[in-house]
Amino acid sequence: MFTEKDTELIDKEFEELRLASLKRCANQTEYETVLKAFEFARAAHNGVRRRSGEPYILHPISVAKIVVQEIGLGYKSIVAALMHDVVEDTEYNIEDIERLFGAKIASLVDGLTKIKSAFDSSSSSQAENFKRILLTLNDDVRVILIKLADRLHNMRTIEFMPEHKRAKILSETMYIFIPLAHRLGLYSIKSELENIWLMHTLPSEYDEIQAKISQTVVERGCAIDLFMEPIVESLKQSGFKFTVSKRTKTPYSIWRKMNAKGIPFEQIYDLYAVRIVFEPKEDQPERVQCWHIYSLITELYLSKTDRIRDWVSTPKINGYEALHCTVMGPQGNWIEVQIRTKRMDELAERGVAAHWTYKGTSPSETEMDKWLNMVREVLENPDVNALEFLDKFHTGLLASEIYVFTPKGESRALPKGSTALDFAYSIHTEVGNKSIAAKANYKLVPLTYELRNGDQIEIITAESQKPQREWLDFIKTPKAKAIILEALKSEIKDSQKRGQTILDEKLKALGIKPQSRVYKKLSESYKLNNREELFSKIGADLLDLNDLSKVLKKNSSNKIVRYWNLQFSRITGSESEHEWDWEGDEIISDDKDSESDEVKKEKPSKIDIKKDFLLRENPLDKTLSYQVALCCRPIPGDKVIGFINDNDEVIVHKNSCPEAILLASRDGERIVKAKWSKHTVPSFLARITMRGIDRLGILNELTQYITLVLSVNIRKIFIETHDGIFEGYIDLYVHSTEDLDKLIKQMSVVKGVMSVVRTEIKEN
Repeated sequence: MFTEKDTELIDKEFEELRLASLKRCANQTEYETVLKAFEFARAAHNGVRRRSGEPYILHPISVAKIVVQEIGLGYKSIVAALMHDVVEDTEYNIEDIERLFGAKIASLVDGLTKIKSAFDSSSSSQAENFKRILLTLNDDVRVILIKLADRLHNMRTIEFMPEHKRAKILSETMYIFIPLAHRLGLYSIKSELENIWLMHTLPSEYDEIQAKISQTVVERGCAIDLFMEPIVESLKQSGFKFTVSKRTKTPYSIWRKMNAKGIPFEQIYDLYAVRIVFEPKEDQPERVQCWHIYSLITELYLSKTDRIRDWVSTPKINGYEALHCTVMGPQGNWIEVQIRTKRMDELAERGVAAHWTYKGTSPSETEMDKWLNMVREVLENPDVNALEFLDKFHTGLLASEIYVFTPKGESRALPKGSTALDFAYSIHTEVGNKSIAAKANYKLVPLTYELRNGDQIEIITAESQKPQREWLDFIKTPKAKAIILEALKSEIKDSQKRGQTILDEKLKALGIKPQSRVYKKLSESYKLNNREELFSKIGADLLDLNDLSKVLKKNSSNKIVRYWNLQFSRITGSESEHEWDWEGDEIISDDKDSESDEVKKEKPSKIDIKKDFLLRENPLDKTLSYQVALCCRPIPGDKVIGFINDNDEVIVHKNSCPEAILLASRDGERIVKAKWSKHTVPSFLARITMRGIDRLGILNELTQYITLVLSVNIRKIFIETHDGIFEGYIDLYVHSTEDLDKLIKQMSVVKGVMSVVRTEIKEN
């Protein structure tokens, strides 16, 4: 039961929510509904505590506060947030919610319940769960917004989660929720999620960057104040009502830039930005007034014209509007200035929620609506494979947008990398279906032409044209791909039928029984999404099966040999390939023919995912108990995460590796708590990238210093010089991050070396 102190804490937290709710409720009835929902949720969660030891009801109260204060939603969303865990965690059901609070609120709670159960599921078909979650967009996008608030509060309290669950939550957040917050325009929430992710994924890097930011604020804060003074005076004289604030880059954005560009903190020059938020005058359009303020600033400071970002004339696809410019400060440093109206600032902070508030006044509203409608259309297509959808959706969330124009001058926003054919389908389904070519800026181009920002595109059509299978190879937008697949459905079905017949005959000739698991293995081997795509490509003569026996041997022999070693006797001397018995492979069984390709039946692992898996060397044969992932090549000292593969082997990635984030978001149940053993002695490959002033003999001096003085083995060197500057990289073998950090520090003092940083090895 709760103590008196618990009760006081609950009342105090709800009082804050009550006051915030008063501003969002239109009448007494709405306000009383919020109070009723609180009392209902409080009774339902009575006596229940979170892992932190706090009363559980504090979590829904916190989520509701985020919903109203940080996203700006109304009373129905506040009520749904207060009750979002009731159906999942108590004896109440959706019918009870509908009876007490009405159909709309019950629908919101039902959507949130489905999301929670999907993300809590231990099923390996996590991509399918996520696809179902996004189907809530068909009903009400507020469900996604409330879920973002729920995820934000869970991230704020993630230290109370068991360690083996943290990696899954962090990866889901980075792969799904952060891009979603970005696409919905919730920049404050996006930034906070990114920083919490970095804090828990790479704590030492986060602490180091945060300390350097604090030091920079002390050293350069006064200079920014001096920079702002003449701007403030000029704006006052021009009659503007405004606020001016300064901000620093977030630790995550600094970390990302350091890694993307391979530069140290000291070379991040745009640490500071100044933001001007003003109340527009009624006699001029907002866009004109933004440019007026820009002209006032550039009368005082020199502008870097190639850094102007005009999102007031052409807003971002998520609704963001502002004018950004970069000017030279009085102390010789570049400073970014952001210019927004109050309306634009509200849109920037609260995204799609503010978009509804200002609906009818925002020039960007149609772009946001188009994006939401595109997601709905793709979700409604039953033929879209879940894993493919997850990847496409993730790519779509992150994609930078470009703007192109119709012959009449109407602008269209499309993801960067889109083709002329994508543009055709954005105009109308029939325009896309009948496309034969295009004109870009009055010049004839093929449908494969990649659009560039500002292009004016005209689509050339023919009545006899129909969608072509090869279009799928270069189309980029999910909506267009879904339309083409729908149009080709009958042709694809015929092709699939023919392809399955051909494959089954080939398999029978090899003495292998055609069944679901064999098809799945072959799909993976040929890097296809599913068996339908496998059949289709075979039926369309796009896949050569002459190497089928080699593919089967490569993918099955290791498991078969291992299986028969354990069960009967070692397979030896098999001269003809048709003698392999695929039914000896433990992952194939006769009663699973109808099993969906989306469902993976995992064999029990011998590895306990709740316990630490030590990464160490076998002292007898010097073999490793794990494999290092080639995509990121972690070394001892790096924060790592392990994954159990189909062979019960642990593959180790860096925590921050994009591939690891994807794997964790798809297959959270495969995560292993991997930790380096203190006795690890093998050498690991790492790369350092250097830049400096070129001089005679510097390469020889560097290599001698590494091998003779630091006693480190070099695998590869690449150095190039131009205009008196040298830059390049060295791949070398080290035992740990500690060794590497010492090496970098010592290399930095070599005469002529300006920067030395660790970077990723790109090739496998």
